[in-house]
Amino acid sequence: MSATTDVTEPTADVTPKTAGDTRRGLGIGRFRELSLVPAILVLGLIGFIVSPAFLTADNLIGVAQQSTELSLLVLATALILVCGRMDLSLESTIGVAPVIAVWLVLPTSGARFTGLGLLPEWTAVPLCLLVGVVIGAVNGFLILKLRLNGFIVTLGMLTMLRGLQVALSEGQSIVELPSSFTYLGKASWLGVPAAIWICVMLFALGGSALAWLRHGRALYAIGGNAEAARTAGIRVDRIVWGVLILGSVLAAFAGILYSGHYGSISATQGSGWIFQVFAATVIGGVSLNGGKGTVFGALTGVLTLQLVVNVMTLAGVPPLWNQFLNGAIIIVALIISRFASGEKQE
Repeated sequence: MSATTDVTEPTADVTPKTAGDTRRGLGIGRFRELSLVPAILVLGLIGFIVSPAFLTADNLIGVAQQSTELSLLVLATALILVCGRMDLSLESTIGVAPVIAVWLVLPTSGARFTGLGLLPEWTAVPLCLLVGVVIGAVNGFLILKLRLNGFIVTLGMLTMLRGLQVALSEGQSIVELPSSFTYLGKASWLGVPAAIWICVMLFALGGSALAWLRHGRALYAIGGNAEAARTAGIRVDRIVWGVLILGSVLAAFAGILYSGHYGSISATQGSGWIFQVFAATVIGGVSLNGGKGTVFGALTGVLTLQLVVNVMTLAGVPPLWNQFLNGAIIIVALIISRFASGEKQE
């Protein structure tokens, strides 16, 4: 029996039930997806009052450029959370994947960073993405096949990959990168950084997949009730495994954009990002319990955090307050979400 038959026939039986649930939650879903839009508009007004430079094209494009790498991690996290899983190792993947790729292609001498020089430089980008595939596949094997706790597995993977990143980079920044590795981070298309175009395209694809593709809609069913989804004929483990791999690939690609943007790979690249990622995802309306949330909502969460930082910078507020405000924003967003939706947050 084909995979298509296995999934399609049973899901047709449960469509009437899920359609009713969808209609019943449509108003709440739309509100949560758009709930940060007024906040973004208010931040824009505050930013203009603080400094007229806020609404200039250079500043807004700069905010968008700085949001791209974080946005890809948020997209990955949103997809994983929707299906009821969690991956903390994305924070390390954004750093270790570029390091491993560069380590395999850079020459053994003539540079501060000593690589193996085993492969041509043009393979750096595919290698980086391949590392993301491997990390996601290993996480999936440990969580889905060995039935280990996902939180502990990805926490351990985060620590292990961070150590590997520091060891391979010898604790220093890698500043001599292949040209193929820096192109997307530095290039501009139609006067706008290529990274922004790519980020918009990936979010559009992610949102479309969740809204219209069978496997995309299956993520909500899995996150809502994995056993019910399995009973309905959805291949839960296969889909979740694929989402974990996709999330790691997005994190690795974010590492390419970040490295190309700044022209180097830091030994601590990605360190501490997971807090911003979850902050943006949660305030964007994606549930930590799975089964709820949208890609657009997650994107508004990223923009909100980045605009807060930008307004604070223009206002001369010390950056040491950023972490405090991020935490405060999460708590306020959870309170608003609780009373707006009428649902109990766990």
